[in-house]
Amino acid sequence: MKLSLFNLSLAKPVTDLFEQVFSDSEGAEEGKVIGDLVTNIISSTPEQDLIGFVASSNEQVVGCIFFSRMLLASDDVAFILSPVAIATNQQGQGLGQQLINHGIEQLRKLEVNLVITYGDPNFYSKVGFNPISEQQIEAPFKLSHPEGWLAQSLSAQTIPSIEGASQCIAALNKPEYW
Repeated sequence: MKLSLFNLSLAKPVTDLFEQVFSDSEGAEEGKVIGDLVTNIISSTPEQDLIGFVASSNEQVVGCIFFSRMLLASDDVAFILSPVAIATNQQGQGLGQQLINHGIEQLRKLEVNLVITYGDPNFYSKVGFNPISEQQIEAPFKLSHPEGWLAQSLSAQTIPSIEGASQCIAALNKPEYW
């Protein structure tokens, strides 16, 4: 398995991966929604605000994650992990965890303080994320599943409490994603 930094030459296979994975698990309509989201993330996010990592096997993209800048009402440098896709036939083998851990290590090198995600606490706890409350760090929108609001400190400090609004990249800035 080869892990590498996402680059624009991979936009089509990455978008196809997300659409296929979410079609397999949630249906074709959701696959299209997520495929469109990934296209929007790639095309509209400033380069300094987006970091992606790709897993490939035999020259084929089998996994991808994106981290995008999240603005907090503090000096903390934060990124949100979203979305994540692992090829359906590769799931359950630890590839998602491997890809996320690789991405987090790269963010540490870039002196990012905090990584946030919104997803399954059972999965993300395996890669160091802990539940946080909306009072601790406010989500950009009201969360439909507050138990999925998670964070990980990449510094030696604990996850801070930050008063004030947060803001994500434009592509994620829609209430239906929350």
